[in-house]
Amino acid sequence: MAGFHVHSVLVTRSNRGIGLELIKHFIGKPNPPEVIFATCRDPEGVRAQELQKLASKHPNVVILQLEATDSASIESAAKKAETHLGGTGLNLLINNAGVMPPRTLESATPEDMLSVYNTNVIGPLLVTQAFLPLLKKAAQGSNQKGMSCSKAAIVNISTVLGSIEKTPETFSFVPVVSYRCSKGPSSSSYNPPYWPDFF
Repeated sequence: MAGFHVHSVLVTRSNRGIGLELIKHFIGKPNPPEVIFATCRDPEGVRAQELQKLASKHPNVVILQLEATDSASIESAAKKAETHLGGTGLNLLINNAGVMPPRTLESATPEDMLSVYNTNVIGPLLVTQAFLPLLKKAAQGSNQKGMSCSKAAIVNISTVLGSIEKTPETFSFVPVVSYRCSKGPSSSSYNPPYWPDFF
């Protein structure tokens, strides 16, 4: 990935965990993106303090309020991103937001499953739909040939806990059945980088 370069990237749930580490990774690259959109539910909250410090030191980090299960919040973030980008489009969307409540097969309820699917499956769909016009704009404006994150791409994050290769006994110490169902390869949240036909 030596030639990897994107003008703009957006990462959902960037205030902690994998999302925050992705922001740090992009900042630390020799050729960092010119615009790094870091989103979280409460940009002014205690849980976003480390992200706020990063943004104060790196002017290319732009924090956006985004709740991945709230259509109005998502649309507002997309409009703010579009204004900030000034017509250049978004190169890379990373759907990272997710929840992992502790539930066993015996204790999981329909309400638990619906809540997790709302965040881990429906959320990435809503975010992708809202930012799709910006991804199309970046792809159409690129001179790069073939499929590439430097052109336009969507990446949906999963973890090893969503693997169907591992046996249930392997994760008996982490009882997260609803998470595992929502992040398995048959769900829409478990994909390699994705390039629709127009990318």
